[in-house]
Amino acid sequence: MHLITVQRAVAKNEMPAATQLKQWAKEVLKSKTPDVEMTIRIVTVAEMTELNTQYRHKTGATNVLSFPYDMPVGLDDGPVLLGDIVICANIVQQEAAAQGKPVIAHWAHMVVHGTLHLLGYDHETPADADIMESLEKMILKKLGFSDPYQ
Repeated sequence: MHLITVQRAVAKNEMPAATQLKQWAKEVLKSKTPDVEMTIRIVTVAEMTELNTQYRHKTGATNVLSFPYDMPVGLDDGPVLLGDIVICANIVQQEAAAQGKPVIAHWAHMVVHGTLHLLGYDHETPADADIMESLEKMILKKLGFSDPYQ
């Protein structure tokens, strides 16, 4: 079972329905891991800027951040606590407009991207980026979205 909690720090009209967000994350999780818990938090530019500064030492807001949970030894007998992804609603909308993408497709991409990060994927090297982007494209295609990198 995948328990996904959605937290909103923005108006509901600035984001997809919680059921959609959960569906996109579950598509990533269904073939990767059994019972997991994770949170998707939708935030303002101010909150994302604070998180990006505090945890990545970068100035300004970003579209998505992932915070994997590192399970202490001995506490791993229940569902896997995967972690949290944080998505900035305003940045997602701005990027979708700038890139000429449907906003809903960009939201799906951010959820898939962030969830893959929780599973340990990254894009620090070209080889790692190729693997992660291939997975993103495959998962988004299953969800009915086009290649986010075109």
